[in-house]
Amino acid sequence: MADRVTVIGWDGSPLTAAARAALGAATLVAGAAHHLALPEVPAGAERIRLGSVALAARRIAAHRGTAVVLADGDPGFFGVVRTLRAPEFGLEVEVVPAVSSVAAAFARAGMPWDDAHVVVAHPRTLRRAVNVCRAHAKVAVLTSPGAGPAELGLLMEGVHRTFVICEELGTERERVTVVTSDKAPDHTWRDPNVVIVIGGPVGVGEPAGWIAGRDPSVGPRGWSLPAEAYDGALGEGEREPLRVSQLARLGPRLGDLVWDIGCGSGAFAIEAARAGAAVIAVDSDPGACARTESAARRHGVPLQIVHGTAPHVLENLPEPDVVRVGGGGAAVVSAVADRRPQRIVTHAGTRDEAELIGRDLAEHGYRVECALLQSVELDTRAWTEKERSVAFLLSGVLPARSG
Repeated sequence: MADRVTVIGWDGSPLTAAARAALGAATLVAGAAHHLALPEVPAGAERIRLGSVALAARRIAAHRGTAVVLADGDPGFFGVVRTLRAPEFGLEVEVVPAVSSVAAAFARAGMPWDDAHVVVAHPRTLRRAVNVCRAHAKVAVLTSPGAGPAELGLLMEGVHRTFVICEELGTERERVTVVTSDKAPDHTWRDPNVVIVIGGPVGVGEPAGWIAGRDPSVGPRGWSLPAEAYDGALGEGEREPLRVSQLARLGPRLGDLVWDIGCGSGAFAIEAARAGAAVIAVDSDPGACARTESAARRHGVPLQIVHGTAPHVLENLPEPDVVRVGGGGAAVVSAVADRRPQRIVTHAGTRDEAELIGRDLAEHGYRVECALLQSVELDTRAWTEKERSVAFLLSGVLPARSG
């Protein structure tokens, strides 16, 4: 096993005294080609071109001597330190950090970033990274080949954002470009790069918060808001007891894309967005779309609103994680099930309709639950009934994708 392993972050600045001392004593140096070309790398040291960090870690673990690993930016922030410290390698590391590429990108843009979300995009996580960009006003994306600015822009179709694209930070070829998201696919971008995605209400000059990323204390407390928050204009399928139950069964979260079909007044869509998910709200009624857009502005959440009739309007929408069907009945539920979201919720007014929907979900491979919800709102001054609501709540979960 290596006697000592030092991980050195490099941001293009001259190496610190500690970094130079570690390199000077190294008998093995691992890094990218531009790291291995640094003049401080000892001529007699074994050199490993860093591709797979796991493979490099095995070679370092077998090395008898002093090892140094060079990495761009802060190696402890979405970097090589996590892999090197994995139990199977048994390595104890010392870290000499540098400015992270995310911090450098925001510095080039002249923007604070304590209120930003930071996500990593590679081919298997690209869709979730895009969903975070859809749902939040300030996001930094650490990209990778095949999941770069062009791919982000293509998947952001229908949502306007501004991209600040920072290429090859800390090198002589550094370049910072500002484009709209729809123009990003028209260019070829150099790796590595960081994309700052800006859209919606970004606070300027506001006092700093107490937590990085989205402040969970912004807005009223609670999973759902009372009817008054939507001007009291809620439809039968939007009443609070039913809405809360639907939210609980879908569990929308950061990185998800939610479809709300038959959005009505926008109550469910807004509350899913308040949970951090990206939301596409669909309705065939222009008035419902206008009410939803107005409510979204009032509550400060970004929604993509699509006017059209389901199921036909759903064909060109990006793949959802969870779906609420608020209108359209069994035909729309069946069309949604064909797209294989993880979870689907809907409601029915009669047992016959509930049985039809439940049977169709089961035939699509979903595990189905059905409950009869009855709620009675009381006036506690006189203990008299104000409003009664009865509905069958149906939910479907794909067993293989129940997360």
